[in-house]
Amino acid sequence: MKVCYFSCYSDKNYTRTQTILNALEANKNIELIKCIYSSKSILRYPKAILNFLRLKKKSDIIFLGFRSYEILPIIRILTKKPIIYDAFVSAYDTLCNERKKFKPNSIFGRLLYFLDKYNCIISDKVLLDTKEHVKYFSNTFHINKNKFDYLLVGANEKVFYPRKKVKTKKFIVFFYGTYRPLQGIEYIIKAAKILENEEDIEFRIIGGGSGYYTKTYYDKMLKLLNSLKLKNLKLIDYVPFEKLPLEISNADICLGGHFSGIEKANRVISGKTFQFIAMKKPTIVGDNPANKELFNHRKNIYMCKMADSQSLAKGIMELKNNFKLRNRIAKNGFKLFNEKLSRKILSKRLTLILHSVKNEKNRY
Repeated sequence: MKVCYFSCYSDKNYTRTQTILNALEANKNIELIKCIYSSKSILRYPKAILNFLRLKKKSDIIFLGFRSYEILPIIRILTKKPIIYDAFVSAYDTLCNERKKFKPNSIFGRLLYFLDKYNCIISDKVLLDTKEHVKYFSNTFHINKNKFDYLLVGANEKVFYPRKKVKTKKFIVFFYGTYRPLQGIEYIIKAAKILENEEDIEFRIIGGGSGYYTKTYYDKMLKLLNSLKLKNLKLIDYVPFEKLPLEISNADICLGGHFSGIEKANRVISGKTFQFIAMKKPTIVGDNPANKELFNHRKNIYMCKMADSQSLAKGIMELKNNFKLRNRIAKNGFKLFNEKLSRKILSKRLTLILHSVKNEKNRY
């Protein structure tokens, strides 16, 4: 089977992109044809389309990667071959409900809604990350659930694997992120305040605010941090991707999230959560339906209440004071990753989805 992977997303290291590519490359029976343009220039779109016109003839299935919603209608016009669209998230939900850039009933809000729905209709299969997300798309855009399937995000095992921890005097509670309100970083900061008298605990948050949306939230978090006068929390603006595993390996507890009260946080499992358990780290996440699809509280993960700093602080202390629980969660989380989230497992699932789409298309 020949699969053309098409993407114009500027971040070529994005976790979802790497998961899909790794899963496709793991199957020797799939010939992967890449049409990827990750430049930030707007010229990447016409360049990608021109290259696609050449590559589509060699392909059995067209796979549109994450952040293809703006170009999918053009690709559909250019080919009659089956299309798998990795929607991953809803542009309408992200920009109207999560980021509140547009009101849902505004002109732009309605256009985004129409674009999301139209892209689902013209695709042969729409891929998402969780069952909860499938429910959301089906109910919100009034499309039969059979049009959707899901593939968990996973992590790159060549990068994220268990490593020795450097001994430190501090008990490190670790988080990294891009400062989106969805992540609920304010609850981490407030949990640090609750635990400020625990002198051996140190919170480390890696990430910065680039772009107006994330910078606004980042500046808000800086104000909160300064107002609380915390001495047990370190903010680190940037760490190169290749050094991120070293930071994770030195943590005693990792915070996967999402911790906010935003509705979307209930439907997704954060990408960093998969990376943490792949590195055999005891991880805390929000108690939501998406996380419950995969994890069991106190067995292979620790769950705290959403948008609740007290619950998060309580979870951190329980894990800190209970080595057996911390060790059990770390071991079982790593076992779960190998059994359900490895490159080999995700490749098998994605291959089944590809074959089902190809077979369905061949009926007509």
